[in-house]
Amino acid sequence: MAMPEHENHPNGSLWGLVLAAGDGSRLEEYVRELKGRALPKQYVNVIGRRSMLEHTFDRAERLIPASRILIIVSEDHFAHTEARRQIASRPAGTVIVQPENKETGPGILLPLMHLYKRCPEAIVAVFPSDHFILEEDRFMDHVELAAEAVARTPERIMLLGTDAQWPETEYGYVVPADGGGQFSLWGARKVAHFAEKPALEEARRLAGAGALWNTMIMVFKVTTLLRMIETLFPELHLRFSSILDVLGRSTERDKVKELYRGLEPLNFSKGILERVLAEFPGSVYVLPMLDVLWSDWGAPHRIGNALEALGVNAPLPALPQLA
Repeated sequence: MAMPEHENHPNGSLWGLVLAAGDGSRLEEYVRELKGRALPKQYVNVIGRRSMLEHTFDRAERLIPASRILIIVSEDHFAHTEARRQIASRPAGTVIVQPENKETGPGILLPLMHLYKRCPEAIVAVFPSDHFILEEDRFMDHVELAAEAVARTPERIMLLGTDAQWPETEYGYVVPADGGGQFSLWGARKVAHFAEKPALEEARRLAGAGALWNTMIMVFKVTTLLRMIETLFPELHLRFSSILDVLGRSTERDKVKELYRGLEPLNFSKGILERVLAEFPGSVYVLPMLDVLWSDWGAPHRIGNALEALGVNAPLPALPQLA
């Protein structure tokens, strides 16, 4: 991969990437009942004055300067006044707009192309924008630890995992390799395999066997992942790398629209990360987050359960409980 001209950042600079391009369809009815109007979930303040997206930025900025945190959004989000307000508050040059939602694969690859052009040697921490995290400082300590591990071993992809507290069937699970209980210097374990949204009995088995919930919070060196994608998905890599020359130019928008018109939706976890693990064994590690309360707020019952656990008496719609 040829190195383009880029800004003068030191090698190994830590950047952030906030994933906010989703439509939030699973929470659409819940948001309408809560807010009285349609709005993608990441822009919603469930409790307090800040939205899930704003909480994500606040966490990331404890470790990474705002100028080095990119956000990926979809073009149709600008139809919402509240979304426009939150997006407009970001530093110039950090908002990446995709013409339509094609799942998390393209949603990660497009901003990675921008980042690669600006700072090819960057390490990036990827943050989904619909997570609830209580102990934010402790959480960011784990992100920093993962970044230090990647700086020392740049061929490594680090995932953050958390204890499977019940047999959740809508989460992905990370199964650490059997290493005789031995952790690496940074507390991480090699990943043996993934289990995506298992049936209830399988989820019970995984939770009981010490598997971790996959938060999809990742840290990796940009060139490492792009080279893996180039090897495993050469056509996909070629299509995205073809827009490098137009990024930041007047023709960028049209070229990206043209790129997206021919793309099939691709889930990053299922479609890319599982293939990376299979073809590059030993390259994916999981770092358990210790003493961090984490929840993916992609479904109404998780919001309700998290708030109930915190003793929060918020004016929420009726929410189903976990079985």
